[in-house]
Amino acid sequence: MTTPEFGLFLISILASVVGQFLLKTGALKLGQVNAGNFAKHLLNIITTPELLAGLTCYALGACTYILLLTRVKLSVVGPAVALSYVFSVLVAHFVFREVIPLSCLVGLGLIICGVVLVIWK
Repeated sequence: MTTPEFGLFLISILASVVGQFLLKTGALKLGQVNAGNFAKHLLNIITTPELLAGLTCYALGACTYILLLTRVKLSVVGPAVALSYVFSVLVAHFVFREVIPLSCLVGLGLIICGVVLVIWK
């Protein structure tokens, strides 16, 4: 990957992770959905700023990913996008205080090793 391609890659990953963070933050504002409040939740989704911002970040990440696919092989960038899982777990732990089990940490380590092997030239 060249420097501009790596920049597109980072923007795509970052936008996706920020989008997940914002969607989680907005979802926490909504509360749990059930059969009785389903319609209300659907209406609240379009009026919750964090959810709209999260969806916008996802759109930015998708557009950047498409631009990246015009320059880099899918067999390289597809697996590399798995790094968003690593960053999402870190955000979940440090921001939302979610516990990360050892099995998850091992899985994240394997993802990182796999990505390194895929993008290594």
